[in-house]
Amino acid sequence: MKRRDLLKSALATGTIATVALPAVATASAGDGTPMQFIPKAPKDPQPLENELEKYPKCPYCGMDRTKWNHSRHLVHYDDDRVDGTCSIHCLSISLSLNIDRGPKAVYAADFGSADKIKPLVPVDEATYLIGSKLKGTMSMRSKMAFADAEAAKSAMAAKGGELGDFDAALTAAYLDTAKDTLMIRKRRAERRRKMQG
Repeated sequence: MKRRDLLKSALATGTIATVALPAVATASAGDGTPMQFIPKAPKDPQPLENELEKYPKCPYCGMDRTKWNHSRHLVHYDDDRVDGTCSIHCLSISLSLNIDRGPKAVYAADFGSADKIKPLVPVDEATYLIGSKLKGTMSMRSKMAFADAEAAKSAMAAKGGELGDFDAALTAAYLDTAKDTLMIRKRRAERRRKMQG
């Protein structure tokens, strides 16, 4: 008998046995956030001090934040938990998973800086260039932050895109998540195939 026919027969006769599933841990940090989503680093009241040493890898994709320092973000939650991410794409994941943890401050790398390691600036003071020809990090549509609005306008004149604030860039990140996740999965699968032979 085929599996499908067996299932139909069991449904019709009511003979499907119920299976006891293990209980899922639902412990929280007291704010409703499930424990598995809490940033893993200890509380840090001074997250900008040596931030690349303390938060070297993005906790959501594993990318090196020094290598991707031009697009990195950092969120400092109100309970002093910190997530240092490689991009606004991964920041959007952190903000979604930690829905009951309020951000005390959010920082983005100043793409317009001439420094080798781009300095972090508060996102409320940044101008984002969204959808330009600049290469995106974890996203097909780039979203780069600039501390200087004039530098963002100059980049837009050269690379296209549109200017927006943090909320516009974060909204774009959320809207792009489905396509970006498919792209990331495809690229990682291709990389695994190449490594295997």
